[in-house]
Amino acid sequence: MSRARVGISGWDSPPWRGSFYPPGLRRRDELAYAARRLGTIEVNGSFYALQRPASYEAWAAATPDDFLLSVKGSRFITHIRRLADVEAPLANFFASGVLALGRRLGPVLWQLPPSLPYEPDRLEAFLRLLPRTTAQAADLAARHDKRVDGRALTTTDADRPMRHALEARHPSYAAPGLVELLRRHDVALVAADSPGRWPALADVTADFVYVRLHGDTELYASGYTDAALDRWARRVRGPVPYSPLTLPAILRLCSSTFPQRRRAAPRPRPAPAPRRARRARVLRQRRQGPRPARRHGAGRAPRRQRASLRPAHRWRA
Repeated sequence: MSRARVGISGWDSPPWRGSFYPPGLRRRDELAYAARRLGTIEVNGSFYALQRPASYEAWAAATPDDFLLSVKGSRFITHIRRLADVEAPLANFFASGVLALGRRLGPVLWQLPPSLPYEPDRLEAFLRLLPRTTAQAADLAARHDKRVDGRALTTTDADRPMRHALEARHPSYAAPGLVELLRRHDVALVAADSPGRWPALADVTADFVYVRLHGDTELYASGYTDAALDRWARRVRGPVPYSPLTLPAILRLCSSTFPQRRRAAPRPRPAPAPRRARRARVLRQRRQGPRPARRHGAGRAPRRQRASLRPAHRWRA
């Protein structure tokens, strides 16, 4: 009988502290706390930067023996290189410590950007590079470049199968040839619930199904009502296309317990000044001359620097 694992994307989120996570729980213990209540968790930090073997080892040690950690593939491969010329980046990714998860290693998720259209030749060339076992991943990791010199892990404790899942976000992926291509390479097509934002693809292309729930009515902002969760439970429990779900209560727990991130209401834009007033302001500024340069240490940082200091939202997938 198939097993359905219900989990979350990432575990380090300040709004969960004091609500899902009990008050006083140390930040280093949050993964272990969540892992005791769920069946899987998605490692999200690997999408933004190459992690280290010590981090993966610590995450594995904090989770139960039968737990699975899916790993999100590097955005350098999917968003910057856009799946082209990625032999070295793939080697660096698998050398960064992914194999340290051992038997807890779940599927590797490759999330494509919404701006990347479906190109069969490009996608198939990428799929051919993906390792299908941990031994193949170790061989690939051994070909890493200097970016991970001195901190690479290129061995595995056992040869196990590796699974991959692809989340497509461009409308052109709703093409007949995609399903056959993914089935040929045994790669799962992610079924993403994204309130009409991205194509709704639900074809089974591998021996497992990967579902991502991004919001019931509003992307990244709305939770899931009991009725919405019951609909998803029926889909997963049904004969096609999903395998049986035995833990609908955990789905409901995740939706009702985790606080949802709400978008701030847009601030009203000021009405444009009359044309004559704008011209008078320009002439006045010309008479006054250029403004003196502000010293960065005495005021706000430059615009470019301020933008780089904005925290990355772990809520966004």
